[in-house]
Amino acid sequence: MKFAVLVFPGSNCDIDCYKAIEGTVGEPVDYVWHTATDLSPYDCILVPGGFSYGDYLRCGAISRFAPVMKEVAKAAAEGKYILGICNGFQILTEAGLLPGALRRNLSMKFLCRDTVLKVENNKTPFTKDYVAGEEIVIPIAHGEGNYYCDDETLARLRANNQIVFTYKDNPNGSMTDIAGICNEQGNVLGMMPHPERAVDALLGTDDGKRMFTSILNAWRDRHGAASVR
Repeated sequence: MKFAVLVFPGSNCDIDCYKAIEGTVGEPVDYVWHTATDLSPYDCILVPGGFSYGDYLRCGAISRFAPVMKEVAKAAAEGKYILGICNGFQILTEAGLLPGALRRNLSMKFLCRDTVLKVENNKTPFTKDYVAGEEIVIPIAHGEGNYYCDDETLARLRANNQIVFTYKDNPNGSMTDIAGICNEQGNVLGMMPHPERAVDALLGTDDGKRMFTSILNAWRDRHGAASVR
């Protein structure tokens, strides 16, 4: 399995994502610049956090026009795995790959701390190594993580089991405590907390490690290979 970590001007969690792949599943991983026009070699694409293009206009509003995003949309349509973390989640909503939008935190302050998440859906390629209803500790670091969508979209998210993670103690005002959602097909996930910063007990929690083993196991299941634990 081969991973790509996208890099935009202003990305600052790309190295964390790269190291998380190396340290958790040991599969090949490349940095891919935002001007790239071919993602065909990759099975999973990570859209990392940071401040892409300085977060001018809106978070992710400029990045969604980067050449590589056409390839991300193509990869998503082909069923490849797309994981957007923090600013990456914002980019995926701006690009229309996930519904809703991320607004300023209700406190109007940047928040950086551990949060407790509840695994609402463990049937996705990103969560298959978790237990439904399990509580995990994953850090946040964002100023615009307040998820919002209209009532019709929320009803669809609930009906299709697209709400993947919720906050136990909502830090940012997100609608119905939403911390992460997936698309209807389940192969595109966006989340505000940072699993790549939670892959070793030395970091305070290794609850994010299973996100990456889940991806590899889902890919191996799809291709008839043995799973890893």
